[in-house]
Amino acid sequence: MISQKKPKGFDWNKGNIDKNYQKHNITPKESEEAFLDTNLKIIKDVKHSQNESRLIAIGKNFKEKTLFIIFTVRNNKIRIISARLANKKEREKYEKAIKKNS
Repeated sequence: MISQKKPKGFDWNKGNIDKNYQKHNITPKESEEAFLDTNLKIIKDVKHSQNESRLIAIGKNFKEKTLFIIFTVRNNKIRIISARLANKKEREKYEKAIKKNS
């Protein structure tokens, strides 16, 4: 879904690192861990893809926090734009999708 080539790592912008931690208390490590979730759900973010293709990922990190992550792929690396705890509706969609695929 992300691209034909599998992304090789992460590309962080200092402003996004600071913003995600200060605003949402989510570290880069926690965000990256969510991409290792075997149940990770990724969909296109059509609403915010005017200038570049953006995607939404919902997955759990190692502390079992369900995260809602906005990202793009640049130079074959995942560039996280925003990461926060998923809200109740987002968590329910994630759990429902897991049950559907079980």
